[in-house]
Amino acid sequence: MGEFARFLRLERDLSPHTVRAYLADVSSLLDHTDGQLEGLDIGVLREWLADQHASGKARATLARRTACARTFTAYCHRRGWLATDPGLLLGSAKSPRSLPVVLDQKQAKAALDAPPTADPKELRDQALLELLYATGVRVSELCSLDVDDVDRERNVVRVMGKGRKERTVPFGRPALQALDRWCIHGRPLWVRARSGPALFLGVRGGRIDPGTVRRVVHARLAQVEGAPDMGPHGLRHSAATHLLEGGADLRSVQELLGHASLNTTQIYTHVSIDRLRAAYRQAHPRA
Repeated sequence: MGEFARFLRLERDLSPHTVRAYLADVSSLLDHTDGQLEGLDIGVLREWLADQHASGKARATLARRTACARTFTAYCHRRGWLATDPGLLLGSAKSPRSLPVVLDQKQAKAALDAPPTADPKELRDQALLELLYATGVRVSELCSLDVDDVDRERNVVRVMGKGRKERTVPFGRPALQALDRWCIHGRPLWVRARSGPALFLGVRGGRIDPGTVRRVVHARLAQVEGAPDMGPHGLRHSAATHLLEGGADLRSVQELLGHASLNTTQIYTHVSIDRLRAAYRQAHPRA
């Protein structure tokens, strides 16, 4: 199991959360086979997944376990532990695609409009909120940003995304101003020997962690009347939706978000169409 974990981390470059989930899935599969790889074929895989379905596992969980099974059997086949790769015969379980909950543009503005402050925590929180919404970056991408990743001359930030794929994302003046206030008046007060080049810091001087960012987003949105409760990924969804509503083309949004497939980005067009229909029903005299 340790070798498979290293493979997932180093060769597949999966996140720690995904690695933990995959290892738990493999443990479940091996429990089903009494710890034996011999005899692991397509029938056993389908039987295991059927048991998972019967036990009430969600469709998204079944989709992930199907993907994990294919990854694991391919790995075992390459290592010579399986004569053939039964995962090749395993169909893809489709997870449901629900429309993401997003802020409307007035709610986003209300969440980002904050009174001037000199408190380092407030400066940091405002800067990360502005950057999350301005760029649509993932929370993991935000936490991994270094000071030098921000190009203030061109108003762009260099982001290392999934699969170690680098992309450059532009941001606007409000985000730049918030970043400058944090970097000039806030960050120097929290810098410690352990801070390194991290752009966003925790109160003890270390690189900020995703849990802290999530708490910041939830707390700020709780102050906005009528705003749905959401985390950093909700700001990512909102940014993408508002870009499309403002006239951005789908390919550009795909590039900004770092999506490998255009199909992933297309879900935001559904959100915009739903809003368009709602506006039409409300405003058109013959709706």
